[in-house]
Amino acid sequence: MEYETLLTDLAQGVMTVTLNRPDKLNAFNTTMSRELIDFFRSVNAMDEVRAIVVTGAGRAFCAGADISGGSGAFQVWNDGSAPQKREAADSITLAIFNCLKPIVAAINGAAVGVGITMCLPMDIRMISSAGRVGFVFNRRGMAMEAGSCWFLPRLVGMQRAQEWVMTAELFGADEAMQGGLVRSVHAPDELLPAAQALARKFAASTSSAVAAAVNRRLMWSMWGAQDPLDAVTLDLQCVGHLAAGADAQEGIKSFFEKRAPNFSLKPSKDMPPFGPWTK
Repeated sequence: MEYETLLTDLAQGVMTVTLNRPDKLNAFNTTMSRELIDFFRSVNAMDEVRAIVVTGAGRAFCAGADISGGSGAFQVWNDGSAPQKREAADSITLAIFNCLKPIVAAINGAAVGVGITMCLPMDIRMISSAGRVGFVFNRRGMAMEAGSCWFLPRLVGMQRAQEWVMTAELFGADEAMQGGLVRSVHAPDELLPAAQALARKFAASTSSAVAAAVNRRLMWSMWGAQDPLDAVTLDLQCVGHLAAGADAQEGIKSFFEKRAPNFSLKPSKDMPPFGPWTK
């Protein structure tokens, strides 16, 4: 896959995606937005990709929106001459949320504004000890974007979310860890190898790719359910469907035969014909 602002590398089932504007601290522009959305939509059809790691080139993860051109950076541009109203289809957050693959954020440096909000719907966030995070919207006169008003309080609690957004201050890796925003803190040169090692566990052939995709989307989709009945209703459907499929049969057979399973179903064509992944 070739992009202008992204580098992609596939090894052992793990696709490493690198935000690649190091001279601009990987600042988020229209091209990067379009390319990230394209990647996260396209990767659902790539059965060779079992897990994804996202990181940044150089000393930053993503320094936020590229505001060198003024407030137009917060709008979507068509032919470069006129801003357009943003639509949900323009959201990198929803593209990540709807992805069928587990995603690990390796936050290697500054992650500010959209640089951190794009990480919220990723499944695991790991950070370098040199990393800095900032929800700086109030300092830019902007509303929280990328659905972060939904994700952030759920991840870290309302009180912590309000503090980080209202102060609009940058904070370090230790505070991010203490606040529950990230899973772990790593030395700078150990971050990416650690993230890739974890992703390889997700990508192991002993795990059903279809089951992994279903379970990822079940957890995200049911996070905001008002009643556990909603979750039970959907997971009963999923259990019934998967139990009749080849992977469940192989999982049970391999258990009794004391061998590694050999799963055959593919997320690109074998997902259940119902559920949030069909929307």
